[in-house]
Amino acid sequence: MRKLGIDYGDARVGISLTDPLNITVQGLETIQRNGSDKVVLRHLDEILDKYEIDTIVVGMPLNLKGEKTVRAEITEQFVHKLKCKYNKIKIVTVDERLTTVAAHKTMNFLGIDKNKKHNIVDTISAVYILETYINSENK
Repeated sequence: MRKLGIDYGDARVGISLTDPLNITVQGLETIQRNGSDKVVLRHLDEILDKYEIDTIVVGMPLNLKGEKTVRAEITEQFVHKLKCKYNKIKIVTVDERLTTVAAHKTMNFLGIDKNKKHNIVDTISAVYILETYINSENK
């Protein structure tokens, strides 16, 4: 069974996925929200039909002090929707502090064109979110 990572944002949602053995994490896609979680949930339905997922990991945007932000409250509402819709799948959150910064550093290191960055930054952040979870489970 695989695990799915989500970087939930206002405009875009990054999605990542483990391999079947939960050893590696790959970026899967970036979903344009278009102001609606329905779009995201439809995409998740398609992903869950295609892959066997046992855990969904959502990044929780805390501030640098580790406190919840307004964005965290919005993310919690999305997590609640996930728990209601996918109640047979384990759904957890992980601290996503600085994942976007790490994603930008990675893209800079790889020399990705700045015009393409906004299309993949959320997917790379979702990879870091899922890697954080996998690493914490392996300890």
